[in-house]
Formats: sequence, structure tokens, C-alpha cells
Amino acid sequence: MADAPVTAQRFAKGMTFDEHLKYVGSPENLAREAFGGVYLPDGGAAHGGPRKDNSPIFRDRYAKARLTEQQTAAIKWLAAQPNGPAKILVISEDWSSDCRRDVPWLARLAEAGGLELRIFNRDGSKVLGQRRPDIAKYPGSNHDLMAQFLKKDERGEWASLPVAVVFAKDFKELHRYIEFPAIYRKDAIRAQHVARRAGESEEAAKKRSAEEFLALQNSPFFDIWASAGIDEILSGVHERVTGVPR
Repeated sequence: MADAPVTAQRFAKGMTFDEHLKYVGSPENLAREAFGGVYLPDGGAAHGGPRKDNSPIFRDRYAKARLTEQQTAAIKWLAAQPNGPAKILVISEDWSSDCRRDVPWLARLAEAGGLELRIFNRDGSKVLGQRRPDIAKYPGSNHDLMAQFLKKDERGEWASLPVAVVFAKDFKELHRYIEFPAIYRKDAIRAQHVARRAGESEEAAKKRSAEEFLALQNSPFFDIWASAGIDEILSGVHERVTGVPR
């Protein structure tokens, strides 16, 4: 699958945040395959039952999301620079807790800086069931975009979500943010959740783990980590705009 550069024409095909809010609860979205809550050994995901309407979560988080005074000033300053940020491309899936955490805050960042935001689904009708995207195997997806912004770690390359890519007006890439900020040690936290406790059955451990993760998502820490993601993006764009060597 050849990577194509992001163009103005392709960027324009994405959804605005308002359009995305409406889409998440739409019959079109709810008819798509649901994530089954299980990541496979090869990095894919298992499909599950009916897709849940997550639009109320996005609306609530957007309503409550507030950039700090410093974050607002920073994005306004960056956007005013000759080579400053002008557009944010987001790749998302509403079943992802990381997307539900960050996408409303990314919308607030774009608003504060006067940036154009466009949101793309990663998948088509089927959930990606492997590590790497494959548009031929998964028609109707945006895997050609996803293939350009894979997460890389000791395990290899992964189609992780969300992706937020900040561009200048000419679509020069200024910064990419993938999945979660560095201070959110999600893998370690989730490993602690899923580990069976003494005397705990497998079924009881699964139920408790799900409850603990849901409680975490509803805690103040999700906003702390969403704000940290904004800080990472602002810092990365600042380095690029001011010419700090990488």
C-alpha cells in the first residue's frame, strides 16, 4: 500500500468536530462492526457485539474541556507565526477510550488557535484485525492515511488511536501525537488492572478490571492526561516552528 501525501483535497474529506458528533450517534456509524474489547497478539483487535452510541460521552467531555490560559496563549502565538500551525488531522474510532479522552480537547485546541480540524475514521465497516492497516483487505477505510502515522515501539509498528497530526498551511507536518501522552503509563496501569488477585477467579478478575478501567475514565486523571496531550502537541509544534534541531 503506497503512502500518499496529505493534500488539501484529502484533508477536506474529513469531518468537522460538529459533523463527527452527529456521526458517532448515527445509524451509519452504529451499523459498523464493534470493537470487542480484546487486542490480539498480532496487534489487531477482536470484533464484538452491537456498537455503542458514544456521542453523549464526546458531547459531555467537549462541554467540560477547558484549555488553560497558557495553552490558549501558546496556540494563538504559534498560529500567528509565518510557518505556524493551521490544520489538525485526526484519525479516530469512537470505541477507543483514548479517542474519547483526547478528541474533544483537540477540538478545543483547534478552536482556540483558529485551526482547521478534520476527523477521519480509521476503519470502514470492519474493525482492523491486524497490526498494520490494509486498505485492500478493509475497503471503505482510511488505512492509507493510517499507514503514514503508525506508532512505533519495541513491539514494532501499530495502528494506534487517536492520531493527531498538526500541519502548516502548506501541509508541512509540524508534529504528530499518537495514542496517549508520555505521562499516562497506560500499559502498566492496565496490566495492574487485569492481573488476577489472590483467590480471584478469571471471570471475577475480568469484571473487576473493566470496572476499574471505567472508573479511571470517569476520574480527573483522564482530563489531566488529555491536558498533557495538548502540552505535548504545543511543545512539539513550538520546537518545529522555532527551528529546534531534532
